[in-house]
Amino acid sequence: MGSPLADRIRPKTLDEVAGQKDLLGEGRVLRSIIESGNIPNLIFYGPSGVGKTTVAKIIAGRCGKKLCYLNATTASTSDIKQIVDEIGTLDAAKGILLYLDEIQYFNKKQQQILLSYIENGDITLIASTTENPFFYVYNAILSRSSVFEFKSLDVQDIAQVLNRAVSVINKEENKNITVQDEDILKIARAAAGDVRRSLNMLEIGIMLTESRADNRILSSDIEQLLSGNSVRYDREGDEHYDIISAYQKSMRGSDPDAAIYYLARLLAAGDLPSACRRLLVCANEDVGLAYPQIIPIVKAAVDTANAVGLPEARLPLANAVILVATAPKSNSAHDAIVAAMTDIEKGLTLSPPRHLQNKHFDGQEREIKGQHYLYPHSYPKHYVNQQYLPDKLKNKRYYEFGDNKNEQLFKEYWDKIKK
Repeated sequence: MGSPLADRIRPKTLDEVAGQKDLLGEGRVLRSIIESGNIPNLIFYGPSGVGKTTVAKIIAGRCGKKLCYLNATTASTSDIKQIVDEIGTLDAAKGILLYLDEIQYFNKKQQQILLSYIENGDITLIASTTENPFFYVYNAILSRSSVFEFKSLDVQDIAQVLNRAVSVINKEENKNITVQDEDILKIARAAAGDVRRSLNMLEIGIMLTESRADNRILSSDIEQLLSGNSVRYDREGDEHYDIISAYQKSMRGSDPDAAIYYLARLLAAGDLPSACRRLLVCANEDVGLAYPQIIPIVKAAVDTANAVGLPEARLPLANAVILVATAPKSNSAHDAIVAAMTDIEKGLTLSPPRHLQNKHFDGQEREIKGQHYLYPHSYPKHYVNQQYLPDKLKNKRYYEFGDNKNEQLFKEYWDKIKK
Protein backbone atom coordinates (compact mmCIF):
# COMPACT_ATOMS: atom_id res chain seq x y z
CA MET A 1 0.00 0.00 0.00
CA GLY A 2 3.03 2.32 0.15
CA SER A 3 2.85 5.17 2.66
CA PRO A 4 0.52 4.88 5.67
CA LEU A 5 -3.15 5.51 5.03
CA ALA A 6 -3.13 8.50 7.41
CA ASP A 7 -0.55 10.24 5.18
CA ARG A 8 -2.25 9.36 1.92
CA ILE A 9 -5.55 10.95 2.89
CA ARG A 10 -4.07 13.88 4.82
CA PRO A 11 -6.16 17.00 4.08
CA LYS A 12 -4.69 19.57 1.69
CA THR A 13 -7.04 22.43 2.61
CA LEU A 14 -8.54 23.81 5.80
CA ASP A 15 -12.03 22.77 4.69
CA GLU A 16 -10.90 19.13 4.53
CA VAL A 17 -9.63 19.09 8.13
CA ALA A 18 -11.91 17.00 10.34
CA GLY A 19 -13.25 18.69 13.45
CA GLN A 20 -11.55 21.74 15.03
CA LYS A 21 -14.37 24.02 13.87
CA ASP A 22 -13.73 26.31 16.84
CA LEU A 23 -10.30 27.00 15.34
CA LEU A 24 -10.80 26.57 11.61
CA GLY A 25 -14.43 27.45 10.98
CA GLU A 26 -15.29 30.52 8.92
CA GLY A 27 -14.40 33.68 10.80
CA ARG A 28 -12.44 31.88 13.52
CA VAL A 29 -9.15 33.40 14.64
CA LEU A 30 -6.74 30.69 13.51
CA ARG A 31 -8.37 30.39 10.09
CA SER A 32 -8.25 34.16 9.63
CA ILE A 33 -4.55 34.20 10.54
CA ILE A 34 -3.78 31.43 8.06
CA GLU A 35 -5.79 33.03 5.25
CA SER A 36 -4.07 36.39 5.82
CA GLY A 37 -0.73 34.84 4.87
CA ASN A 38 0.98 36.80 7.66
CA ILE A 39 1.86 33.90 9.91
CA PRO A 40 3.06 34.63 13.46
CA ASN A 41 4.79 32.12 15.71
CA LEU A 42 2.23 29.50 16.66
CA ILE A 43 2.02 26.77 19.28
CA PHE A 44 -0.52 23.99 18.78
CA TYR A 45 -1.29 21.72 21.70
CA GLY A 46 -3.66 18.85 22.19
CA PRO A 47 -3.78 15.04 22.09
CA SER A 48 -2.23 12.96 19.32
CA GLY A 49 -4.03 12.48 16.03
CA VAL A 50 -6.25 15.59 16.08
CA GLY A 51 -4.78 17.55 13.16
CA LYS A 52 -1.89 19.62 14.56
CA THR A 53 0.67 18.40 12.00
CA THR A 54 -1.88 18.56 9.18
CA VAL A 55 -2.71 22.21 9.83
CA ALA A 56 1.00 23.08 10.09
CA LYS A 57 1.64 21.52 6.67
CA ILE A 58 -1.29 23.43 5.16
CA ILE A 59 0.16 26.67 6.55
CA ALA A 60 3.56 25.85 5.09
CA GLY A 61 2.02 25.30 1.67
CA ARG A 62 0.34 28.72 1.73
CA CYS A 63 3.03 31.04 3.09
CA GLY A 64 5.80 30.41 0.54
CA LYS A 65 8.55 30.00 3.11
CA LYS A 66 11.04 27.16 3.16
CA LEU A 67 9.62 24.43 5.36
CA CYS A 68 11.97 22.74 7.80
CA TYR A 69 10.84 19.96 10.07
CA LEU A 70 12.28 18.79 13.37
CA ASN A 71 11.00 16.29 15.86
CA ALA A 72 12.25 17.31 19.29
CA THR A 73 12.36 13.71 20.49
CA THR A 74 15.31 13.01 18.17
CA ALA A 75 16.64 16.43 17.09
CA SER A 76 19.91 17.77 18.48
CA THR A 77 21.47 21.21 18.83
CA SER A 78 23.43 20.60 15.61
CA ASP A 79 20.13 20.04 13.76
CA ILE A 80 18.98 23.48 14.89
CA LYS A 81 22.25 25.04 13.74
CA GLN A 82 21.88 23.46 10.29
CA ILE A 83 18.52 25.20 9.90
CA VAL A 84 19.96 28.49 11.16
CA ASP A 85 22.74 28.23 8.55
CA GLU A 86 20.10 28.33 5.79
CA ILE A 87 18.90 31.79 6.81
CA GLY A 88 19.55 34.26 3.99
CA THR A 89 20.27 31.63 1.34
CA LEU A 90 18.56 31.68 -2.04
CA ASP A 91 16.59 28.58 -1.10
CA ALA A 92 15.15 30.40 1.92
CA ALA A 93 14.81 33.86 0.40
CA LYS A 94 11.32 34.37 1.88
CA GLY A 95 12.35 33.06 5.27
CA ILE A 96 12.12 29.76 7.06
CA LEU A 97 9.06 28.13 8.56
CA LEU A 98 10.20 25.65 11.20
CA TYR A 99 7.71 23.03 12.24
CA LEU A 100 8.93 21.68 15.58
CA ASP A 101 7.00 18.63 16.67
CA GLU A 102 6.89 17.66 20.37
CA ILE A 103 8.61 20.88 21.50
CA GLN A 104 8.30 19.77 25.14
CA TYR A 105 11.31 17.48 24.57
CA PHE A 106 13.61 20.43 23.78
CA ASN A 107 15.52 21.57 26.83
CA LYS A 108 15.78 25.22 27.82
CA LYS A 109 19.12 25.73 26.06
CA GLN A 110 17.80 24.34 22.77
CA GLN A 111 14.74 26.56 22.97
CA GLN A 112 16.95 29.57 23.74
CA ILE A 113 19.02 28.96 20.59
CA LEU A 114 15.85 29.40 18.53
CA LEU A 115 14.71 32.45 20.45
CA SER A 116 16.87 35.16 18.83
CA TYR A 117 15.99 33.98 15.32
CA ILE A 118 12.32 33.85 16.17
CA GLU A 119 12.52 37.31 17.67
CA ASN A 120 14.03 38.98 14.58
CA GLY A 121 11.74 37.11 12.18
CA ASP A 122 14.35 34.99 10.41
CA ILE A 123 12.49 31.88 11.56
CA THR A 124 8.74 31.52 11.96
CA LEU A 125 8.03 28.80 14.47
CA ILE A 126 5.08 26.45 14.48
CA ALA A 127 5.47 24.12 17.43
CA SER A 128 3.20 21.30 18.46
CA THR A 129 2.96 19.49 21.77
CA THR A 130 0.73 17.02 23.54
CA GLU A 131 1.58 18.75 26.83
CA ASN A 132 0.27 22.00 28.26
CA PRO A 133 2.75 24.52 26.78
CA PHE A 134 2.45 26.81 29.79
CA PHE A 135 4.28 24.11 31.78
CA TYR A 136 6.83 22.94 29.21
CA VAL A 137 7.67 25.75 26.79
CA TYR A 138 10.26 28.40 27.65
CA ASN A 139 8.45 31.56 28.74
CA ALA A 140 10.29 33.82 26.29
CA ILE A 141 9.11 31.68 23.35
CA LEU A 142 5.63 31.40 24.81
CA SER A 143 5.31 35.18 25.09
CA ARG A 144 6.19 35.58 21.41
CA SER A 145 3.71 32.97 20.19
CA SER A 146 -0.02 32.52 19.81
CA VAL A 147 -1.27 29.35 21.48
CA PHE A 148 -4.16 27.30 20.10
CA GLU A 149 -5.64 24.21 21.71
CA PHE A 150 -6.74 21.34 19.47
CA LYS A 151 -9.48 19.13 20.89
CA SER A 152 -10.17 15.42 20.49
CA LEU A 153 -12.50 14.71 17.57
CA ASP A 154 -16.01 13.41 18.12
CA VAL A 155 -17.20 10.05 16.81
CA GLN A 156 -19.05 11.47 13.78
CA ASP A 157 -15.99 13.46 12.64
CA ILE A 158 -13.82 10.35 12.79
CA ALA A 159 -16.45 8.23 11.06
CA GLN A 160 -16.49 10.73 8.20
CA VAL A 161 -12.71 10.43 7.85
CA LEU A 162 -12.90 6.63 7.86
CA ASN A 163 -15.53 6.57 5.14
CA ARG A 164 -13.41 8.92 3.03
CA ALA A 165 -10.41 6.65 3.59
CA VAL A 166 -12.33 3.65 2.26
CA SER A 167 -13.30 5.65 -0.82
CA VAL A 168 -9.67 6.67 -1.40
CA ILE A 169 -8.46 3.06 -1.16
CA ASN A 170 -11.15 1.88 -3.57
CA LYS A 171 -10.21 4.57 -6.07
CA GLU A 172 -6.44 4.09 -5.78
CA GLU A 173 -6.49 0.30 -6.02
CA ASN A 174 -9.66 -0.18 -8.08
CA LYS A 175 -11.31 -2.22 -5.34
CA ASN A 176 -14.76 -2.40 -3.82
CA ILE A 177 -13.97 -2.62 -0.13
CA THR A 178 -17.09 -2.44 2.03
CA VAL A 179 -17.57 -2.01 5.75
CA GLN A 180 -20.81 -1.63 7.65
CA ASP A 181 -21.68 1.76 9.12
CA GLU A 182 -22.01 0.15 12.55
CA ASP A 183 -18.44 -1.14 12.35
CA ILE A 184 -17.16 2.26 11.23
CA LEU A 185 -18.74 3.75 14.33
CA LYS A 186 -17.14 1.06 16.52
CA ILE A 187 -13.69 2.02 15.24
CA ALA A 188 -14.47 5.70 15.64
CA ARG A 189 -15.55 5.22 19.23
CA ALA A 190 -12.54 3.05 20.09
CA ALA A 191 -10.16 5.70 18.71
CA ALA A 192 -11.21 8.09 21.50
CA GLY A 193 -10.70 11.21 19.42
CA ASP A 194 -7.48 10.13 17.65
CA VAL A 195 -7.95 10.08 13.85
CA ARG A 196 -4.56 8.53 13.19
CA ARG A 197 -5.32 5.65 15.50
CA SER A 198 -8.66 5.00 13.81
CA LEU A 199 -7.01 4.98 10.36
CA ASN A 200 -4.34 2.55 11.53
CA MET A 201 -7.04 0.15 12.73
CA LEU A 202 -8.98 0.55 9.48
CA GLU A 203 -5.84 -0.11 7.44
CA ILE A 204 -5.28 -3.40 9.24
CA GLY A 205 -8.93 -4.31 8.59
CA ILE A 206 -8.42 -3.59 4.88
CA MET A 207 -5.38 -5.88 4.83
CA LEU A 208 -7.57 -8.70 6.14
CA THR A 209 -9.82 -8.40 3.05
CA GLU A 210 -7.05 -9.20 0.56
CA SER A 211 -7.74 -12.92 0.68
CA ARG A 212 -11.49 -12.45 0.18
CA ALA A 213 -13.16 -12.17 -3.19
CA ASP A 214 -15.77 -9.69 -1.98
CA ASN A 215 -13.28 -7.34 -0.23
CA ARG A 216 -15.65 -7.07 2.72
CA ILE A 217 -14.44 -6.12 6.21
CA LEU A 218 -16.32 -8.38 8.62
CA SER A 219 -17.71 -7.39 11.99
CA SER A 220 -15.61 -10.19 13.49
CA ASP A 221 -12.51 -8.48 12.05
CA ILE A 222 -13.43 -5.27 13.83
CA GLU A 223 -14.03 -7.10 17.11
CA GLN A 224 -10.56 -8.64 16.93
CA LEU A 225 -9.01 -5.29 16.11
CA LEU A 226 -10.68 -3.58 19.02
CA SER A 227 -9.91 -6.21 21.65
CA GLY A 228 -7.15 -4.89 23.86
CA ASN A 229 -7.25 -1.50 22.13
CA SER A 230 -10.02 0.12 24.13
CA VAL A 231 -7.82 1.90 26.67
CA ARG A 232 -6.48 5.20 25.43
CA TYR A 233 -4.28 6.76 28.06
CA ASP A 234 -0.96 8.56 27.75
CA ARG A 235 0.84 8.54 31.08
CA GLU A 236 3.09 11.35 29.91
CA GLY A 237 0.47 13.57 28.27
CA ASP A 238 -2.29 15.96 29.30
CA GLU A 239 -4.79 13.10 29.49
CA HIS A 240 -2.78 11.70 32.39
CA TYR A 241 -3.50 14.85 34.37
CA ASP A 242 -7.13 14.98 33.22
CA ILE A 243 -7.86 11.49 34.53
CA ILE A 244 -6.12 11.85 37.88
CA SER A 245 -7.73 15.28 38.30
CA ALA A 246 -11.18 13.81 37.70
CA TYR A 247 -10.29 10.94 40.05
CA GLN A 248 -9.52 13.21 42.99
CA LYS A 249 -12.35 15.64 42.25
CA SER A 250 -14.83 12.76 42.21
CA MET A 251 -13.67 11.60 45.65
CA ARG A 252 -13.77 15.20 46.91
CA GLY A 253 -17.26 15.57 45.44
CA SER A 254 -18.45 12.44 47.30
CA ASP A 255 -19.35 10.55 44.11
CA PRO A 256 -18.17 6.95 44.70
CA ASP A 257 -19.33 5.76 41.26
CA ALA A 258 -17.29 8.33 39.36
CA ALA A 259 -14.32 7.83 41.69
CA ILE A 260 -14.34 4.07 41.06
CA TYR A 261 -14.62 4.64 37.30
CA TYR A 262 -11.54 6.88 37.22
CA LEU A 263 -9.68 4.46 39.50
CA ALA A 264 -10.45 1.76 36.95
CA ARG A 265 -9.11 4.00 34.15
CA LEU A 266 -5.85 4.47 36.04
CA LEU A 267 -5.46 0.79 36.87
CA ALA A 268 -6.37 -0.36 33.35
CA ALA A 269 -3.45 1.76 32.14
CA GLY A 270 -1.19 0.27 34.80
CA ASP A 271 -0.81 3.60 36.57
CA LEU A 272 -0.76 2.33 40.13
CA PRO A 273 1.50 5.15 41.47
CA SER A 274 -0.93 7.92 40.45
CA ALA A 275 -3.90 6.02 41.87
CA CYS A 276 -2.15 5.64 45.23
CA ARG A 277 -0.68 9.13 45.43
CA ARG A 278 -3.92 10.99 44.74
CA LEU A 279 -5.81 8.74 47.12
CA LEU A 280 -3.41 9.66 49.93
CA VAL A 281 -3.63 13.34 49.02
CA CYS A 282 -7.43 13.29 48.99
CA ALA A 283 -7.65 11.58 52.38
CA ASN A 284 -5.59 14.39 53.90
CA GLU A 285 -6.78 17.35 51.85
CA ASP A 286 -10.49 16.66 51.45
CA VAL A 287 -11.51 14.41 54.36
CA GLY A 288 -8.93 15.54 56.84
CA LEU A 289 -10.16 16.50 60.30
CA ALA A 290 -13.75 15.49 59.58
CA TYR A 291 -12.56 11.87 59.91
CA PRO A 292 -8.83 11.87 60.77
CA GLN A 293 -8.82 8.11 61.36
CA ILE A 294 -9.13 7.70 57.59
CA ILE A 295 -5.49 8.70 57.06
CA PRO A 296 -3.89 5.53 58.52
CA ILE A 297 -6.64 3.42 56.95
CA VAL A 298 -5.90 4.76 53.47
CA LYS A 299 -2.15 4.46 54.08
CA ALA A 300 -2.64 0.79 54.96
CA ALA A 301 -4.69 0.23 51.78
CA VAL A 302 -2.00 1.89 49.65
CA ASP A 303 0.74 -0.17 51.31
CA THR A 304 -1.26 -3.34 50.64
CA ALA A 305 -1.83 -2.37 47.01
CA ASN A 306 1.87 -1.77 46.44
CA ALA A 307 2.76 -5.02 48.21
CA VAL A 308 0.47 -7.25 46.12
CA GLY A 309 0.71 -5.28 42.85
CA LEU A 310 -1.74 -5.36 39.97
CA PRO A 311 -4.27 -6.81 39.34
CA GLU A 312 -4.95 -7.60 43.04
CA ALA A 313 -4.15 -4.00 44.04
CA ARG A 314 -7.55 -2.98 42.72
CA LEU A 315 -9.26 -4.49 45.80
CA PRO A 316 -7.66 -2.50 48.65
CA LEU A 317 -7.74 0.62 46.48
CA ALA A 318 -11.43 0.17 45.66
CA ASN A 319 -12.19 -0.13 49.38
CA ALA A 320 -10.19 3.00 50.18
CA VAL A 321 -11.58 5.06 47.29
CA ILE A 322 -15.18 4.31 48.24
CA LEU A 323 -14.39 5.07 51.89
CA VAL A 324 -12.85 8.45 50.97
CA ALA A 325 -15.70 9.31 48.58
CA THR A 326 -18.39 8.53 51.17
CA ALA A 327 -16.60 10.01 54.20
CA PRO A 328 -17.54 13.42 55.64
CA LYS A 329 -15.38 16.20 54.21
CA SER A 330 -13.33 19.03 55.65
CA ASN A 331 -10.61 21.15 54.07
CA SER A 332 -10.00 23.25 57.17
CA ALA A 333 -6.42 22.01 57.59
CA HIS A 334 -5.77 22.58 53.88
CA ASP A 335 -7.01 26.16 54.10
CA ALA A 336 -5.01 26.81 57.26
CA ILE A 337 -1.66 25.71 55.80
CA VAL A 338 -2.33 27.53 52.51
CA ALA A 339 -3.06 30.76 54.42
CA ALA A 340 0.07 30.36 56.53
CA MET A 341 2.26 29.61 53.49
CA THR A 342 0.84 32.67 51.75
CA ASP A 343 2.00 34.87 54.63
CA ILE A 344 5.44 33.25 54.55
CA GLU A 345 5.71 33.92 50.81
CA LYS A 346 4.80 37.56 51.48
CA GLY A 347 7.93 37.82 53.62
CA LEU A 348 6.29 37.51 57.04
CA THR A 349 9.11 35.38 58.41
CA LEU A 350 8.96 36.87 61.90
CA SER A 351 10.68 35.87 65.14
CA PRO A 352 8.51 34.03 67.65
CA PRO A 353 7.76 35.75 70.98
CA ARG A 354 10.67 35.68 73.44
CA HIS A 355 8.92 33.26 75.80
CA LEU A 356 8.71 30.63 73.01
CA GLN A 357 12.33 30.90 71.93
CA ASN A 358 15.07 28.52 72.93
CA LYS A 359 16.74 29.64 76.16
CA HIS A 360 19.67 31.97 75.45
CA PHE A 361 21.21 35.21 76.72
CA ASP A 362 19.14 38.40 76.52
CA GLY A 363 20.99 41.41 75.15
CA GLN A 364 21.50 44.56 77.16
CA GLU A 365 18.89 46.35 75.03
CA ARG A 366 16.05 44.05 76.16
CA GLU A 367 14.03 45.69 78.93
CA ILE A 368 12.35 42.52 80.20
CA LYS A 369 14.86 39.74 80.58
CA GLY A 370 14.19 36.04 80.91
CA GLN A 371 12.02 33.67 78.92
CA HIS A 372 8.89 33.69 81.10
CA TYR A 373 7.36 30.74 79.28
CA LEU A 374 4.17 29.38 80.86
CA TYR A 375 4.10 25.56 80.86
CA PRO A 376 0.49 24.56 79.95
CA HIS A 377 0.57 21.26 81.86
CA SER A 378 1.10 23.19 85.07
CA TYR A 379 -2.35 24.75 84.72
CA PRO A 380 -5.92 23.41 85.03
CA LYS A 381 -7.13 21.53 81.95
CA HIS A 382 -3.54 21.75 80.62
CA TYR A 383 -4.14 25.19 79.18
CA VAL A 384 -2.96 28.74 79.89
CA ASN A 385 -3.56 31.81 77.80
CA GLN A 386 -0.36 33.22 76.29
CA GLN A 387 0.80 34.61 72.95
CA TYR A 388 2.26 32.14 70.47
CA LEU A 389 2.31 34.00 67.13
CA PRO A 390 4.82 36.78 66.41
CA ASP A 391 3.72 40.26 67.51
CA LYS A 392 2.72 41.42 64.03
CA LEU A 393 0.51 38.36 63.60
CA LYS A 394 -0.74 37.87 67.14
CA ASN A 395 -4.43 38.22 66.20
CA LYS A 396 -4.20 36.24 62.94
CA ARG A 397 -6.56 33.28 62.45
CA TYR A 398 -5.36 30.60 60.05
CA TYR A 399 -7.52 27.71 61.20
CA GLU A 400 -11.31 27.81 61.31
CA PHE A 401 -13.14 24.79 62.73
CA GLY A 402 -15.00 22.89 60.03
CA ASP A 403 -18.75 22.41 60.23
CA ASN A 404 -18.50 18.63 60.61
CA LYS A 405 -19.33 16.75 63.81
CA ASN A 406 -15.74 15.88 64.69
CA GLU A 407 -14.34 19.41 64.52
CA GLN A 408 -17.39 20.92 66.15
CA LEU A 409 -16.87 18.64 69.16
CA PHE A 410 -13.31 19.93 69.49
CA LYS A 411 -14.53 23.50 69.08
CA GLU A 412 -17.08 23.05 71.83
CA TYR A 413 -14.40 21.64 74.14
CA TRP A 414 -11.94 24.48 73.56
CA ASP A 415 -14.61 27.17 73.74
CA LYS A 416 -15.35 26.00 77.27
CA ILE A 417 -11.69 25.75 78.28
CA LYS A 418 -10.58 29.06 76.81
CA LYS A 419 -13.44 31.03 78.32
